[in-house]
Amino acid sequence: MNAHRRQRGLTLIELVASIVIISVATVALMAAVTAAVGRSADPMIQNQATAIAAAYIEEATLAQVCDPAYNPDGNASTTCRNECNTSPCSGGCGGSVFGAETGRSAYDDVCDYNGLSDTGAKDRQGNALTGLSNYTVNVSVLDGSGISLGSPALTATSGRVVRIEVQVSHPMLSPAVTLVGYKANLE
Repeated sequence: MNAHRRQRGLTLIELVASIVIISVATVALMAAVTAAVGRSADPMIQNQATAIAAAYIEEATLAQVCDPAYNPDGNASTTCRNECNTSPCSGGCGGSVFGAETGRSAYDDVCDYNGLSDTGAKDRQGNALTGLSNYTVNVSVLDGSGISLGSPALTATSGRVVRIEVQVSHPMLSPAVTLVGYKANLE
């Protein structure tokens, strides 16, 4: 046998260094997994908030632009589109001009939704939706200047269009989800 035969194995220093490197890599991997698991609910909350906002927008856009009680001259042929020639909500075609509705289930025009604030998502009848109590929903209906659609333009100041903005927030969601829709007065 060769007395100068090279021995194989690790020195104590090499062994300690490899243990330290593996430990650091394991800690980094665990931190990444913990962060990913901690945020795993975020996409679900984001999707639920978006679906809630879309449902509120759909409900508001299905309402009329003018309050059904709007008939300034008592003539059945008078149309909202022809008579409502200023901003629909603030100009007198809808909303509180004809008296505030007693609850969301009675909302009959898009302007009634202005200022709606629900703690916990609710259906049109005001019933809480199961599992969605941590969401807060705020609705704004804007009919001011600068809002216009199409060509020739339907404008807010001519009583032809309103902008509906729904903001949904949740304690674990930052920023809040905001969706915007428009309702045109084509009556």
